[in-house]
Amino acid sequence: MKQTTQPAAYTATQNACKLCTPLGASLVFKGIENAVPLLHGSQGCSTYIRRYLISHFKEPADIACSNFAEETAIFGGGANLKIALENIRLQYAPEMVGIATTCLSETIGDDVPMFIREYREMCRDQEIPPLVHVSTPSYQGTHMEGFHGAVKATVETLATGEKAEVPGINLFPGMLSPADLRHLKEILADFDSPFMLLPDYSQTLDGALWTEYQRIPPGGTPVAEIRQAGGARASIEFGRVLASQKESAGRFLEKRFGVVNHGVGIPIGITETDRFFEALETITGRPTPDKYLEERGRLADSYVDGHKYVIEARAGVYGEEDLVVGLVAFLSEIGVIPALCATGGNSRRFRDRIAEIIPDHERKGVTIMDNADFVEIEAAAEKIRPDFFIGHSKGYTLARRLDIPLIRVGFPVHDRIGGARILHIGYRGAQSLFDRIANTLIEKRQDTSSWGYTYM
Repeated sequence: MKQTTQPAAYTATQNACKLCTPLGASLVFKGIENAVPLLHGSQGCSTYIRRYLISHFKEPADIACSNFAEETAIFGGGANLKIALENIRLQYAPEMVGIATTCLSETIGDDVPMFIREYREMCRDQEIPPLVHVSTPSYQGTHMEGFHGAVKATVETLATGEKAEVPGINLFPGMLSPADLRHLKEILADFDSPFMLLPDYSQTLDGALWTEYQRIPPGGTPVAEIRQAGGARASIEFGRVLASQKESAGRFLEKRFGVVNHGVGIPIGITETDRFFEALETITGRPTPDKYLEERGRLADSYVDGHKYVIEARAGVYGEEDLVVGLVAFLSEIGVIPALCATGGNSRRFRDRIAEIIPDHERKGVTIMDNADFVEIEAAAEKIRPDFFIGHSKGYTLARRLDIPLIRVGFPVHDRIGGARILHIGYRGAQSLFDRIANTLIEKRQDTSSWGYTYM
């Protein structure tokens, strides 16, 4: 596979193709019912994360902070964290507080588990909610590693071997859109199986209009359901890169409680969605409902109808590792060549997963880039000249400079309405993506045609 070298003109990351680690953790905690995310660090960190979440989801996003200042950076943030926890407990009465660390608290070596123990001792005569801590230094990892770390920390802290009357399925979907999460809940309901979806911000970050402000938006995964995760029938975990690592939430439950974990790729396109439905059939003993078989049939028919418009088109794909791998699998399935596959992550598994999907990537001239920023991605794209880009809004400026269409997917989508409502998964999501890709290619050819044809 092609190797990339960093341009000699600079040594620092410029316009990173990733976001900060505590952002991913905060998103997970926003997807738990009556939970409050708390950043242990400076107020600027929580402001930055709120800005990103609000811009994408177009919803209010409260994130508490322990408000570091110069004095705190010197003497430690233990007192600040305890004050923050007490304020949250009294003002919000949450069922859980998710505590994520930032660069500053990690750099000075704050012992957050010790601070939590001291706070519990201080409040020993009072009822306090579960406190879930995850270490998320931004100088190490990406928002996706913070996301998966928070899911695992939540399960480790809360899950017991307690079984529900009817054991259900644990579903760990990764960082998908609220539209994706709603579709997953529909699918699980159609299989007539109880389930625990973690996280579930499909309502908390994409809810109905309020008549008055809600301190904690309704919705999210109930804490009681997370406690029963160790007694589930099985777990399903999406993702072939980060979610396949040894320390995932699904693997923890398998090791600790014997809950069988089914790892599948993000179900984008026919092949990966088939694998997801096969896992559901295995776990539940039920056949796939007819409505999904009909959706699959319509999708296959559209592949035939649109084949001549997408075949051997060249795509530039970028974003977080698991989503890029899922998109590359889908693009390869419809006949598009993912000529550039790029991520800001550095898991050391990304290149291997892409090579598994495209065994002849070298012959096809596919460039694979990990640990890349947008300066490097743009330099590679300028040589490759893909027919379109598919990724999030942070790639808009390079797409504009190169005059190449951009199909927006994933997170963040800042410059369009509806980022929270983009459906990526299942046969239904693949249908939407296929139509967008085909129409983008048709539109580009139409607009650059000397006669501007009006009939295909």
